[in-house]
Amino acid sequence: MQFRLTVLPGDGIGPEVMEEAIRVLHTVGERFHHHFDLHNGLIGGIAIDREGAALSSETIEMCRRSNAVLLGAVGGPKWDDPQAPVHPEDGLLSLRKGLKLFANLRPVKVFPTLVNCTTLKPDVIRGVDLVVVRELTGGLYFGKPKKQWTTARGRKAVDSMLYSEQEIERIARVGFELARTRRKKLASVDKANVLQSSRLWRQVVTELASEYPDVHLDHVLVDACAMRLIQRPTDFDVIVTENTFGDILTDEASMLAGSMGMLPSASLAGVPRSGKRTFGLYEPIHGSAPKRAGQDMANPIATILSVAMMLRHSLALEQEASLIETAVSRVLEEGYRTYDIMEDGKQRVGTKEMGELITARL
Repeated sequence: MQFRLTVLPGDGIGPEVMEEAIRVLHTVGERFHHHFDLHNGLIGGIAIDREGAALSSETIEMCRRSNAVLLGAVGGPKWDDPQAPVHPEDGLLSLRKGLKLFANLRPVKVFPTLVNCTTLKPDVIRGVDLVVVRELTGGLYFGKPKKQWTTARGRKAVDSMLYSEQEIERIARVGFELARTRRKKLASVDKANVLQSSRLWRQVVTELASEYPDVHLDHVLVDACAMRLIQRPTDFDVIVTENTFGDILTDEASMLAGSMGMLPSASLAGVPRSGKRTFGLYEPIHGSAPKRAGQDMANPIATILSVAMMLRHSLALEQEASLIETAVSRVLEEGYRTYDIMEDGKQRVGTKEMGELITARL
C-alpha cells in the first residue's frame, strides 16, 4: 500500500527522535511492502526563523494533502520572549485548529520492566493502562475574549473558557467509543462545583451516556482526578476532559510511565474506530528539551510509539502497529535504557542506538 505523510521535525530534540521514528517506519514498509511518501515541513522556532511564522499556510496545505502528520517538538529559549509577536507554540495551535484536530489521545501504559523507574512505588503503578482523551480546539486556549490590557490601576488579562454543547458531545463520544473497546469504564473530568462550562460539560456527558449503557460513567472533579492518578492510577481506564485540564493531567500521568520520553499521542479529526482510517497528527508528549539537543541522549520511544498509533488510527495497519509496540517492549526487557529511564544494572544507550535496537527487533 502507498501512503502520503507530512513530517514536521520541529526544534530541539525533535529532528533527532524523528530520525529514529522514520527509520522504524521505513523498516515496517520494507517488511510489509508499504511505501511511505514523506514530505518534510517546518514548524515552531525553525519556521519562525526561516519563514517568519510558526506555521506557514503552505505547510498546512501539505498536511491536508496527507494521510497523516508526524511531529517532533517545538520551542526553545531563543523564542521565549513573552513580548514577541509570534511563538513556536502558535504553530501547534494553528495546526490543531486548521486541521480540525479536536481529539487528543494520550495512552499511559506502564511497561512491566519499568516499574522501578519512577518515584512511585511499584505496587502503585504496576498494571497501569489508561488513555486520556483531551479536547483540543476549545476552552481557555481558544476562547474569546483573550487579551491583556492596562488600566489606571494596573495591568489586567483575561482568557475565556468557552465550550458549546456540540464540542462537548463530540469529544465525549470519542471517550465512550474508546471505552467500549477497552474495559468499558469512562471517567469524565470537570470542575462542575465551580465552573459554568464544567456544569454544561457534565450535563452533556450525562445525556450522551444513555447511548452507551454498556459503559460505566464516573464524573470526577479535576483536583480529585489529579490525586487519584498518583494514589490509585489503576482505577482508570479512559479519561475524557477539556483542553486545559487534559494538558495538565496528561503531563502528570506521564510520570507513571517513568518519563515523558515513553508516551506517544494522537490528535484526531474524527472518532477512532477499529479498521477505519481517521486523519490525525502524531507526536510525543514531551517538549523540545533544548539542553539535550545534539547530544544523542533523547529517548526516541515516545516518537516511535507515535508512529505505531499513526499506523493503527490513520492507516488502519493494526498488525504493523502491534509489531512496533512488541519491538519496543522486547528492547526494554533486554535491559536497554536511555538516560531518562536508566536503572542500576541496565545498559545505557543513546537516541540513535535505541532506534537501531528497536529497528533490529522489527
